[in-house]
Amino acid sequence: MNLDALKAALPEHAKDLKLNLGAVLRSEHLSEAQVWGAALASAYAARHGDTIRALENEAAAHLDEAGLRAARAASSIMAMNNVYYRFTHLVHDDDVTKLPARLRMQVIAKPGVPAQDFELWSLAVSAINGCGMCMDSHTQKARGEGLKPEAVQDVIRVAAVVHAVAVTLEGEAARATAAA
Repeated sequence: MNLDALKAALPEHAKDLKLNLGAVLRSEHLSEAQVWGAALASAYAARHGDTIRALENEAAAHLDEAGLRAARAASSIMAMNNVYYRFTHLVHDDDVTKLPARLRMQVIAKPGVPAQDFELWSLAVSAINGCGMCMDSHTQKARGEGLKPEAVQDVIRVAAVVHAVAVTLEGEAARATAAA
C-alpha cells in the first residue's frame, strides 16, 4: 500500500484527513527525515496495519535504514515509557513514584539518528499515547536541541493526522464487519 491508496481508502466524511495528510507531510520547520520519522513512528503507535505499510513504504524514500529503525524504536520505547511515566505522574503515592524505573532505555541515548529527530519522534508517539510527563520532557529536550515551537507543533500535527487516519480506517473496517 502507498500514500495515495491510503488516502483513497478514507471515506468521504474524512475528506479533511485526506487533505491534511498531504499537508502535514510537508513542513518548512522540519527536515524531511523529521517529518517522515514522525509519520512512521506515529503509524506504529496508532497500530493500524494499512497505515503502517503505507507510511513505511513512503518513509523508505526519505529515511535511511538507521532512520527507519529509529522511528520504529521511538514507537517501541515510548509504548513502554508512556505507560510507566503516565502512571508515575497520575498516582499519588510518593513511595512508589520516587522509586527508580529500572527499565532499559538505551535506545534513547543512542538512537542512531540525530538527537533532535529522535526527541521529535518520541514526542509524536507520546502525544498519541497521552503521556503528559513524556510530552513535557520530549518538548523540553527538542527545544533544548534548538528546535522552534513551530517544529514541535508540526510534529504534533503529523501525529494527530496519522492517528486520525488510522482510527478512521479501523472504524470503517469495524463498521463493514458489523454490517456483514
